[in-house]
Amino acid sequence: MKQGQDNVRKQFLGYLGAGLFLLALWQYGAWALKTPLLPTPGAAIRATLRLLHGDLGAHLWISTYRVLASTLISLCLGLPLGLVMGFEKKIDRFLAPLIYLLYPIPKIVFLPLILLLLGLGDQSKIFLITLIVFFQILVTTRDAVRKIPSETISSLRSLGGNRGQIYRYVLLPASLPDVLTSLRLSMGTAIAVLFFAESFATTKGLGYFIMDAWSRAAPDEMFAGIIMMAILGVGLFIIVDLLETLLCRWQHVNNHN
Repeated sequence: MKQGQDNVRKQFLGYLGAGLFLLALWQYGAWALKTPLLPTPGAAIRATLRLLHGDLGAHLWISTYRVLASTLISLCLGLPLGLVMGFEKKIDRFLAPLIYLLYPIPKIVFLPLILLLLGLGDQSKIFLITLIVFFQILVTTRDAVRKIPSETISSLRSLGGNRGQIYRYVLLPASLPDVLTSLRLSMGTAIAVLFFAESFATTKGLGYFIMDAWSRAAPDEMFAGIIMMAILGVGLFIIVDLLETLLCRWQHVNNHN
């Protein structure tokens, strides 16, 4: 228990130190450039606090909802399909060529078509982000299952384990660390795609808020939106870290030993 609290404290101090360093670097840049296009951290933070209970808070909620919904849908679809493809060779032989043809295609190029079919609301943004994160989780899960030693599966079978128990007690736990790592890396991509999608033919979300402030030549408000998008990304990253701590406790025990 004490060791866990120490780890949390060290992680918090690490985030705090990194944040203070970035703020100092930002302050120095504002002083050195002396341009109204780059406000000081104090001006941007004041704008954030002023706008947070108004439009900025509403845009933050919409962006958070879009990313969380996309991530949950991607997990619900990509994780089980990746487990099946990694374990069932016949299904993998059928689906793998299709996956490998579609995976390298940059999904952002489909944005105009998606907007045409699904409209300018939440559905189009959620679908686009889901399309990107889904493939990353699927491929990572499939590869993680294929790395599991066959002896591990054979041991459970020799004890009378059925197919469902193999999925539950071997394949899923063994692949979870890689899946969560993939999800952590996907958060950056999801936030970037969210910004692009929200700045294109829409009036809701942090992407729209940032581009609208830029068009009105309001740099303090623009940086307020950037701060909120950064906090959203860091928050999602921390949530994935917490999930890894809860769901992969055995891994942390082995690391400490």
